[in-house]
Amino acid sequence: MTTAAAHPRGVDALLQTAASYLPAADLEKIRRAYEYAEQAHDGQLRASGAKYIEHPLAAAETVAGLRLDASTIIAALLHDVPEDCGVSLSEIETRFGAEVAKLVDGVTKLSKMHWLSAEERVDGAGKRKVDDQALWAENMRKMFLAMADDIRVVLIKLADRLHNMRTLSALPEEKQKRIARETLEIFAPLASRLGIWQLKWQLEDLSFRYLEPETYKEIASKLASRRQARERYIATAIAALQEELAKHHVQAEVSGRPKHIYSIYKKMQRRGVDVDQIYDQLALRVLVQTKAECYLVLGLVHSLWPPLPGQFDDYIAKPKESLYQSLHTTVVGPEGKPLEIQIRTHEMHQVAEYGVAAHWRYKEGSKGDVKFDAKVAWLRQLMDWQKDISGGAQEFVESLKTDVFQDQVYVFTPRGEIKELPAGSTPIDFAYRIHTEIGHKCVGAKVNGRMVPLDRKLQNGDIVEIITAKGSKGPSADWLNPNLGYVKTAHAREKIRQWIRKQKREENIQRGREMVEKELKRLGLPPMTLESIAQLFHYDHVDDFLAAVGYADIHPHQIAMRLAASAPQEAPPTPTFTPAAGPVSGLRVLGVGDLLTRLARCCTPVPGDEIVGYITRGRGVTVHRADCRSVTGEDERERLVRVDWGRTEEQTFPVTIRIDAWDREGVVRDVTSVVADEKVSINALSAVVHKDQTATVWCTMDVTGLDKLSRIMNRLEGVRDVFNVVREVGGQGQAKAV
Repeated sequence: MTTAAAHPRGVDALLQTAASYLPAADLEKIRRAYEYAEQAHDGQLRASGAKYIEHPLAAAETVAGLRLDASTIIAALLHDVPEDCGVSLSEIETRFGAEVAKLVDGVTKLSKMHWLSAEERVDGAGKRKVDDQALWAENMRKMFLAMADDIRVVLIKLADRLHNMRTLSALPEEKQKRIARETLEIFAPLASRLGIWQLKWQLEDLSFRYLEPETYKEIASKLASRRQARERYIATAIAALQEELAKHHVQAEVSGRPKHIYSIYKKMQRRGVDVDQIYDQLALRVLVQTKAECYLVLGLVHSLWPPLPGQFDDYIAKPKESLYQSLHTTVVGPEGKPLEIQIRTHEMHQVAEYGVAAHWRYKEGSKGDVKFDAKVAWLRQLMDWQKDISGGAQEFVESLKTDVFQDQVYVFTPRGEIKELPAGSTPIDFAYRIHTEIGHKCVGAKVNGRMVPLDRKLQNGDIVEIITAKGSKGPSADWLNPNLGYVKTAHAREKIRQWIRKQKREENIQRGREMVEKELKRLGLPPMTLESIAQLFHYDHVDDFLAAVGYADIHPHQIAMRLAASAPQEAPPTPTFTPAAGPVSGLRVLGVGDLLTRLARCCTPVPGDEIVGYITRGRGVTVHRADCRSVTGEDERERLVRVDWGRTEEQTFPVTIRIDAWDREGVVRDVTSVVADEKVSINALSAVVHKDQTATVWCTMDVTGLDKLSRIMNRLEGVRDVFNVVREVGGQGQAKAV
């Protein structure tokens, strides 16, 4: 038997960490597993040139740092042996037991998953690779199924990913960005949801380093330049607080808490400022023995330094779903600088740092850990919902992003029960979280005793009461309109879809036909065959497509998006397109040389419209909609040329819409507020009041294309008293500046 001293130093460190909480018998098993893995990987090198054994060893060290059981550490050491060394699972089971073999098998299956970047999700023609994306989504679904079965599989996977991120520099740049994006979108939020802060911040910072290298270096450099001043300030603050605690005989551990680079970057984005303007980079953490001492320390802190208004959170009274507990306050510290302070017990700190791992118990005869069961309750609930999701794996992954990985709000039922929902959730989401039938019969809601609109975003601490009606006709299809903001959670969306699907197919086909025709008319598009639109969504039969629209599986806004995506026209093989010069630089004109282009004012085309060019005398090419009367009646057909939108993502185009509404004070203000909220510029605006107490508003704005236009028009239809929104074409009703 090889002694521990004969192993590299890293193995000694692993065994030393494990020895701090595991019995000697387990240490011997871990040693044997390392020797077996080392022999199996003998001669194998990583992309960096290092011995391969260093990777599973690093993963095992991370797992041991989370104080997980011996089986998990052993599985981390062996997790690449079946895949890379040709060793069967049955041999691993014979040598190390069924439990270890099952964990290794789970990690091996997760390692085969391939995540697709945004670029890889479309082909050269800009079309979505549905099959590849569906495969990735299915893999993500399997990972969460594995979590529900045995969460240790995913903890090993997180440790595996952390070391891969630490050694990412050895890979090509394209692969670096793909892996970093996957880590930031899936694995870092997963670590956060499981409450494992130690892994979360490292995965975020490492991902950010490869995705935004220049920004990362800039922030890191500025933080490093201030390090000495920051450390002096923290030392001064600690000394002052410790002196105050000693006066009141409070034993506490006070330390500086580093702000991580990615968290600073996110704060810069939220506030729209440079790193130099982020003043609350200074933070202290205070650890005490009891919950009562937490509140005592809070009072002492506020007596020492004045608190900043609105900067206090009590996560002890209201823990996060990850079971995180702490008091957070920001005060005006020494020298008048903002200072963030976190106060918690030592036990709370273990949960904050190690999350689900802090409660993991896998000892023979153990009855389990109640806190651990609460920790993964959200996961088990999610898996129950997954059985009802008809959209398959892709819909399931979308539900993860909306229902699991986003920030949460905590609201109350009238009886005082706490319900957790994703930030941005509405009373409708709350109703479906209580019970499906309550959601179906919801006709109104009260928040904190007052009636509110059903699209009102819920806030922490809200008391929500759902008003139902027995005679309710069921949920409205408008609730599924993403532009109207009625529903946030995938769970509520799916329940609404299920209800709509149960309605008669013929009714939904007719409803879908009306919705499609209305969308085409509203956007001012020329007549199109339903067959051509159905083909854009890969439907062979028009009725199936119309039923999907009627069922709300496809929203009319998606039609505008799909038309916009398919707008570029394919040129014949012989002629070539020449990029056009002039104000509309993205346009391409077919085979007529380098000509100035301008958009026709008579029909104001936007990307997504079918277009044609007209060669003028001395003014280059004027671009019209293909159905514009100015060109359809043109006698000199040789002056008409093919035109392609080309790349116009960064450009905007003027378009005029007409809004019909019942006349009331503030209707124009509400219209302009919606447009401004979409960050769109208004070039001209006019309004007229009619004798029948209706009003018409014409608004000319700059949009990027049909998809953006459709979204704005959808939102305008939701404005109170607005009953019609259409696009003006052919020079009718052009807005005049007011």
